[in-house]
Amino acid sequence: MADNNHSMPTGLFQTTTFEITTGSRDVALDITDRCAAFLDQRAAGRDGLLNVFVPHATAGIAVLETGSGSDDDFLATLRELLPADDRWRHRHGSPGHGRDHVVPGLVAPHATLPVLGGQLALGVWQSVVLVDTNGDNPRRTVRLSFLG
Repeated sequence: MADNNHSMPTGLFQTTTFEITTGSRDVALDITDRCAAFLDQRAAGRDGLLNVFVPHATAGIAVLETGSGSDDDFLATLRELLPADDRWRHRHGSPGHGRDHVVPGLVAPHATLPVLGGQLALGVWQSVVLVDTNGDNPRRTVRLSFLG
């Protein structure tokens, strides 16, 4: 994880970025462990908020169940709602790439999550997931910011 810490004078705000490769296919990548590792280093048992942000026009952050087929069902739903065909006005990149620019309208590029005692306060089956349908840009940056 890159150490791009920018602390406010009070030390209440901690932030970092990391790079991740998503590949050339639609993906829902579980990044919960990366979020937890960041909180272990920076939250020091405090309560607060974790903001997860992906600064890209074709990716989003979701909180959903993974590993039981729900993540695949989610991606299948996106493919059904947003087919990779020639209907899109945004026409650069690979065929159907315009749909990738619509994804952040449905899957926001950020999520703000509660942190209690330095730990993510997620439900039993919830994970923090990077959603990326853009095979033209497989390299992504994720910003994690803790306020607490």
